[in-house]
Amino acid sequence: MPRIPLGRAALAGLGTLAVIAAVVQPVSAAPRTDRSEGPVAHAFSSAAAEYGVPRDLLIALGYSETHLDGHHGLPSQAGGYGVMHLVSNPDQHTLELASRLTGDTARELRTDTAANIRGGAAVLRSYADHAGLSTAERRDTDTWYPLLARYGGATDPATARLYADTVYTFLAEGVTARAEGGEKLTLPARKVAPERGAYGSALAPAAQSPDYPSALWVPANAANYAVGRTAAISKVVIHVTEGSYAGTISWFQNPSAQVSAHYVVRSSDGQITQMVREKDTAWHARSGNASGIGIEHEGYIDNPSWFTDAMYRSSAALTASICARYGIPKDRAHIVGHSEVPGNDHTDPGPNWNWTYYMQLVGGSTGGGEVQLSFPSYDTLRSGSTGAQVSAAQSLLNAQGFDAGTVDGSFGAKTTSAVTAFQKARGLSADGVVGAHTWTALLSAGTTPALSQGSTGAAVQRLQRSLTAALGRTVTADGDFGSGTQQAVRDYQTSRSLGVDGQVGPATWGALQAGR
Repeated sequence: MPRIPLGRAALAGLGTLAVIAAVVQPVSAAPRTDRSEGPVAHAFSSAAAEYGVPRDLLIALGYSETHLDGHHGLPSQAGGYGVMHLVSNPDQHTLELASRLTGDTARELRTDTAANIRGGAAVLRSYADHAGLSTAERRDTDTWYPLLARYGGATDPATARLYADTVYTFLAEGVTARAEGGEKLTLPARKVAPERGAYGSALAPAAQSPDYPSALWVPANAANYAVGRTAAISKVVIHVTEGSYAGTISWFQNPSAQVSAHYVVRSSDGQITQMVREKDTAWHARSGNASGIGIEHEGYIDNPSWFTDAMYRSSAALTASICARYGIPKDRAHIVGHSEVPGNDHTDPGPNWNWTYYMQLVGGSTGGGEVQLSFPSYDTLRSGSTGAQVSAAQSLLNAQGFDAGTVDGSFGAKTTSAVTAFQKARGLSADGVVGAHTWTALLSAGTTPALSQGSTGAAVQRLQRSLTAALGRTVTADGDFGSGTQQAVRDYQTSRSLGVDGQVGPATWGALQAGR
């Protein structure tokens, strides 16, 4: 089969499916397999030797999937685990296959990086055996292209090719990466000529987005969104995929996912793919679905290496266009994170997302609008914490006369002093840390009207937020005192040895405002 060169000059010829790895720096030193290797590098070397899979290919695949970060055994959006993204979901079972092939348990494969890398190599080798690759063919990195496309799990040929092209681009460009524990791994730039097999035939160019001409159009499965809307578009919701770009596109095409977003943005170069029409309701943010447009960003919230300047600029241009077309104010009350949408249990885009820079690029206000106070849970905050919940605490402190300074989402010395002063005033442990007790007191502060089932308004929202903090479970802060809120009040009263009547009077307010 003739080989297709994929050097730096040829990358442009891949059209819309090419991946320009702008954030990856080529390196010249050849990799070494010796005793000087760190544990992650050694795991790649050992797995490559044991299963006859090229070591560089394994590293490029792991970098493409996770930036060599195992994420402490937590799953991706598609149910993938570890550096090699071994998947367990209704339609893909590479985790279970790896367990059968290696003898390692699913738990070991999820949580142990060396086992996970070995599992990924075992899966690839099983694909090679099924394809009939000889020993000599397995030594040639370029013969593995169709097997990488299969590893990605996409059923759509264009998405499968996008997945494999990403890996070969990292091989062509080279990789310098930090693995777990700060270990540095380098992969030299090299000439590659992948043998695409069935993927080598010319593919039709990706369609242009019907709503945003700069984006591609790859529709999500119809089982993963609803046609039409029940509310006017009034916000943009920022997400992080917890997975790779190609993997997320593939997942939204899978009817088992039951999730989607309108757009997905790639880390390396900011390429955008639209998957749901803006006029339709993507399933991305629960209570925000009907009125929101969801934008997913490739990466993981705990690894800032994914949030490149190319991604920020491309996404900000998209958001600015959406706001202009629908008359949405360009402020943080209308451009929000997934974690800021009421009734959600997600934390993205997380503390590594640079809201100040992003909003500057959008051309809007880094503050503006009302500070978000409702969250599905309230994190423990201390000096050094950042994000929307810090802004909420600062706003609440300032409203109560405790000077936390500018509401900027950064927990510094002035915020610490304000928290300590508030805690002393409320008879709480004055440690400067905003935990459950301090949150409960902050969120409930204010007037104390009698409330019962059927009550509505801002006081009910304060009650609901403070109950969320006090009970450690979500009480929807919708300002409507319904049966769920009544049960939460009863549970709080029971746990605090108060009179249990499901109504909020002086005793219940007093307990909440004392941080009990």
